[in-house]
Amino acid sequence: MSYRFKGWEANILPVNNEYKGINSPKDLYEALTKCWCAQTSPPRMREKWSPANMTLGQCSITAFLAQDIFGGEVYGIPLPGGFFHCFNVVDGVLFDLTNEQFGDETLDYNNCYIQSRRAHFDNPEKKERYEILKSRLKEITGC
Repeated sequence: MSYRFKGWEANILPVNNEYKGINSPKDLYEALTKCWCAQTSPPRMREKWSPANMTLGQCSITAFLAQDIFGGEVYGIPLPGGFFHCFNVVDGVLFDLTNEQFGDETLDYNNCYIQSRRAHFDNPEKKERYEILKSRLKEITGC
């Protein structure tokens, strides 16, 4: 498989064994390619979601799921409209499993803010999408 996500070469190990076979961000990305779907994308983006742009709208739920597996912090790049693009930093190493949704656009990972799981999941729709993604990952990994 070809990896285009930022930080694909990172050597980050899981902090738990909750997901069988997920031993690196590459392993997680490969599994998530079978999990991401229109249902896990925000309602405002579902019409634009496609297998060709499978990471569209998946950033926060993916970053918090990656945090469950690898620890670290979830950061957000401010976007227009008050939104954030979320990514992970573990032991000073950055990886962004969903940056592909921006195509050739260069993201600025310098002026970012730590994202609160609670603040994101206070939105019931987002919490539901996270639970769907988590459930699909458990199915894929046989957990």
